[in-house]
Amino acid sequence: MKTTVVCDMKTTVVGIAKRPSSRFAARRLGQWAAVTLLLVVALVGVMLAPGPTWAQNLSAPPSLKTILVPEPANLSQFVKSKAAAIALGKALFWDMQVGSDAVQSCASCHFNAGADIRFKNAVSPGLNGGDTLFQVVGPNGTLNGSMFPFTQFLDPGDRNSPMIRSWNDIAGSQGVYNTTYVGQPNSGAVEQGTVVPDPVFNVKGFNTRRVEPRNAPTVINAVFNFSNFWDGRANFIFNGSSPFGDSDPDAGVYVNVGGVPTKQRVIIPYASLASQAVGPPGSPFEMSFAGRNFPDIGKKLLNPKIVPLGQQKVHPKDSVLGPYAISTISKRGRVSLSPGLNTTYAAMIQAAFNNQYWNSKQSVILPLGAYTQMEANFSLFFGLAVQLYEATLVSDDSPYDRFMDGNRSAMSPSAQEGLNIFLSVNEPGGVGGSCINCHGTSTFSNASVMHVGATNFGASLPEGLIERMVMGDGGGSFYDAGYYDIAVRPIDEDLGRAGTDPFGYPLSFTERALMVYNANLNVKAFPFPGYMDPTLIAPLPCGPNDPFGRVCPNDQRVATRGVFKVPTMRNVELTGPYMHNGGEATLMNVMDFYARGGNFAATNISTFDPDVEPLCGLAPNPDPLFCPPTDPLVAEANQNKVVDFLLALTDERVRWEKAPFDHPELSIPNGARLKTCGTPGEACDNMLALPAIGADGRAAEGLGPIGTFLNLDPHITP
Repeated sequence: MKTTVVCDMKTTVVGIAKRPSSRFAARRLGQWAAVTLLLVVALVGVMLAPGPTWAQNLSAPPSLKTILVPEPANLSQFVKSKAAAIALGKALFWDMQVGSDAVQSCASCHFNAGADIRFKNAVSPGLNGGDTLFQVVGPNGTLNGSMFPFTQFLDPGDRNSPMIRSWNDIAGSQGVYNTTYVGQPNSGAVEQGTVVPDPVFNVKGFNTRRVEPRNAPTVINAVFNFSNFWDGRANFIFNGSSPFGDSDPDAGVYVNVGGVPTKQRVIIPYASLASQAVGPPGSPFEMSFAGRNFPDIGKKLLNPKIVPLGQQKVHPKDSVLGPYAISTISKRGRVSLSPGLNTTYAAMIQAAFNNQYWNSKQSVILPLGAYTQMEANFSLFFGLAVQLYEATLVSDDSPYDRFMDGNRSAMSPSAQEGLNIFLSVNEPGGVGGSCINCHGTSTFSNASVMHVGATNFGASLPEGLIERMVMGDGGGSFYDAGYYDIAVRPIDEDLGRAGTDPFGYPLSFTERALMVYNANLNVKAFPFPGYMDPTLIAPLPCGPNDPFGRVCPNDQRVATRGVFKVPTMRNVELTGPYMHNGGEATLMNVMDFYARGGNFAATNISTFDPDVEPLCGLAPNPDPLFCPPTDPLVAEANQNKVVDFLLALTDERVRWEKAPFDHPELSIPNGARLKTCGTPGEACDNMLALPAIGADGRAAEGLGPIGTFLNLDPHITP
């Protein structure tokens, strides 16, 4: 990690901006300690060196095959067998028994190309903005194509045309029923709990499953994200306990020191996936009865009567779990499927993790009771094991990857033209989307570890944790690298990156820097840990002593409200609906969104990303002050070319669930019947069955490929 000092990159110095609002003019260079302005100019010259004809303005990101999968440097301090940890992680990720109700697994929200395409009971009101009223469809309702997009204009290509509808609902993933945790299961894996009448997710007196207030992003390639979740609250540093890194004052793991389990703080970098993994199992919306803690999860799953994946069939040819499967293959090749693995979670942990984290015979006394050391450390095992499993979910064999590896016929001519539009700057008389300015790197996200704090020539300028950019209103603002406001919805409906963690600290690096450097702010100072170089967090100077002439307070603003992480574009064909609110059903809906320049540009002007503007050559009615008129048929044809390029980012192994994307059987809640068939007060689940798939994929099981959201054609607007 490098030193970052923020400064303006003036267009008069480097001479590359076509107009003031382009990101080249707007983005500020995060200078590294030894970088001089002359070196910056030289490097910009490298960026502008002639490239292939199909990438005229910027180099296309290299094949993902060329990128190393990030991994904690100190992993061996905790893990003694990576292979065993991957097996443990896959079992935990797919096991329905992890949920308090023995239904909700991690995979329940990440089963289709790592995302969720359910459309029954998949709507949440605008809870993050304080709204509990449904607009699209009520609880347990069914989505259809006519309900999209959630924000609709009379002319889809013109954000100044009348707005037909503006719904702040969210298309999300259903989780658990509103229930308070009482205790461990009496038998089986369903925990004891008390049903609580749900004031929001309730139909005719029946609780329905709660639905998340943001759309579920894909877990495939998520290992490359610098931080995870839409708001980035899954910290780059895993503390062994929670998603919140060094902010969590109670974080720590128990190490056997002379036979005594002794709590110690741990620092595991490049482990945002582990931070993310330990969030949903404790969420009373996603997987947990309210009040359950991670040692409680460990106590249940480590019970010797619990068989890993005991409710789910596991294919004997599963690429990871096959050797553990109870299922068999006869000498004649006939597959006989059975539920469960031929081991225990305790044995899997002992095989995967170093002994000092589980071999103490003394109990750990916590506020909610006594636990074994293995139970007390279950969050450590769960987080790292799931991270190591998800790190295998890298889709690096798409047509685009083969194209970048030298196979010029791997992408169709239309997709190649779409790539060029994706890479090109939006300018008068041209056909460009400026997409690469935010969707850079080989995962097509500036929120990746390849971009944040890295020198990434050909996609954008070097970025630190904190950067500065001219916003939509022409004023400068500091922001977190890889997080932008693209005006999907008004910023007050969801704070996004401007949120805080449970300990009162900002999620945003920019907001944390303000805490440190603005002494007159009456806020809790953030404790920067000693392992971090404090110069990573850039000071935010302004005033007469600022060498770059920034003016207080206009140039010391922050752009964090309503700001969200840039998602990957890989396999995007299969991961609809789109945006953090799930408000766009197809890729053509998304193209309309960008072609018109977002939905709420005027409302969000102070934090609005200036690259999101009407696109010349892609919008049938672009801004007449900037773009010449465009034939609607030509604009639509150009949008289709970009969609064709996005389809070329689909790895066929993902579509057909071939290894490493194969999986155990899974039963997923898919709406409910308004009757009691189990717990009084709760509706009766309808279940969607996903069969066990082996390494050879769906075709080997006589099944077709996985589909798109609502089975919609990506090229159409429903």
